[in-house]
Amino acid sequence: MTSLLPFQRIGVIGAGTMGHGIAQVSAQAGYQVRLYDTTEAAVNAGLARIDDNLKKGVAKGKGTEADRAATLGRLQPSLSLKAVAEGADLLIEAIPERLDLKQALFAELGQHAPEGCIFATNTSSISIAAIASAAPDASRVLGLHFFNPVFIMKLLEIVHHDGTSDAVRAAALAYGASIDKDCIQVRDLPGFATSRLGVCLGMEAIRMVADGVASAEDIDKAMVLGYRHPIGPLRLTDLVGLDVRLNIGEYLARELGNPAFEPPALMREMVARGELGQKSGQGFYRWG
Repeated sequence: MTSLLPFQRIGVIGAGTMGHGIAQVSAQAGYQVRLYDTTEAAVNAGLARIDDNLKKGVAKGKGTEADRAATLGRLQPSLSLKAVAEGADLLIEAIPERLDLKQALFAELGQHAPEGCIFATNTSSISIAAIASAAPDASRVLGLHFFNPVFIMKLLEIVHHDGTSDAVRAAALAYGASIDKDCIQVRDLPGFATSRLGVCLGMEAIRMVADGVASAEDIDKAMVLGYRHPIGPLRLTDLVGLDVRLNIGEYLARELGNPAFEPPALMREMVARGELGQKSGQGFYRWG
């Protein structure tokens, strides 16, 4: 029931790979969602991906046409940050992994969001406290780290900095439960729990490809069949984006002082060639 949801209106900033998925699961749970991006084409592309996901769900018997229509009816596209922020109970950013961009965004949203609105970042590694420093009230800022594809992956990593209030953490847990996610709570330290482990594994897998240990397919198969990972580290790197993971690796290597996170030369060469993974059609695998 909508009355049991911890929020009423949610704003999602960024309609790309993660943002459209966050908007989808929120709308499916009964929230009114405003989805923002900088261009009409980007917003429409995000909505189209949501519709495609829902159609596939209906075809697989995981929903009805009525469910699909209701979900789409709760989604409102927007090209105005002011409109997205006004009246929002929760704002979730899913923009590129750059601290300056996230700080500038939270500062602008803070000019329009109502008192009490919670600000969440989907960052996979950047300091939550650093992002929160640009918000009007750092106690209302935390990380909501989703996983791709959002409408399938069950995990939600809730990251709190030292100043995040207990009430905000409780609201985030309630939101996670309402969208049917299994939540873990993590302190605001570089890489949190998931990126710190996942990126380290991914970088070593890339070094193994470069050293000729085995093919990308066989390295992934080793982790899937030998360690029961649902997806191999190289295919996952393709899904996340080599450019995104390169930036995260550089950040973690610097912040933790650990060369295990340093992006290998092969990764840098692939990014320079535009081989970014699924979004470019070529990474460790060929896509599309």
